[in-house]
Amino acid sequence: MNNKIVDKLHPVTLIGGGAVGDGDLEAALALAPTCVAADSGADAAMRAGVELAAVIGDMDSISAAAQRHIPRARQHRIPEQMSTDFDKALRHISAPLVIAVGFSGLRIDHQLAALHTLVMRADVACLMLGAEDVIFVCPRRFDLPMPAGTRVSLFPMGRVMGRSTGLEWPIEGLDFAPDGVSGTSNRATGDLHLEMDQPKMLCILPRRFMAAVAENLAALPASARWPARAAPRKDPPPS
Repeated sequence: MNNKIVDKLHPVTLIGGGAVGDGDLEAALALAPTCVAADSGADAAMRAGVELAAVIGDMDSISAAAQRHIPRARQHRIPEQMSTDFDKALRHISAPLVIAVGFSGLRIDHQLAALHTLVMRADVACLMLGAEDVIFVCPRRFDLPMPAGTRVSLFPMGRVMGRSTGLEWPIEGLDFAPDGVSGTSNRATGDLHLEMDQPKMLCILPRRFMAAVAENLAALPASARWPARAAPRKDPPPS
């Protein structure tokens, strides 16, 4: 039974209430044409003149003007306060890929919470757009054509091990952890291949790889994707 609020066969853009740089939303929509807002992200979408398929969140920061502008049937209030609006939105979207805009910058606590959500919802292929980078949870297997010298950063959000080819400093045998080994500022020696044993490794690449990474993540077979957590959060009915 599918109880998702948004169910699409193509990638979806998710806009939040954080910093949205010039061209961010347009770049995301070019790859993911359906737009969904997490709470006050609706205001950014309204200012840009972008139609929303849905607004999802606890609705504690969306403006009254946006609430009047957006059809009531597209506003989905999830009242619980144990998760962020980013989390609420991700767990109610079914799509091959979500491109997240407006979840980095401004407040550090919000950005840390967004990175936490990426890992908590690793079963949802999600590419988070930053000012200079794209960030995503490395799937079980990930391959990307890449010129030598490209910056490749790997940051663990839990204990995780993996294997690589195409990195100047290979990662096989390293026991990554937030309070141990990290892999920031590695460099590609050529085409990149990564394998991970847990859905806990953030991969951070230069923003110019956005389209290539999005295409790769959207096309991942089921065998390369992470499963949903065994005990997903149970939601009250959306209102």
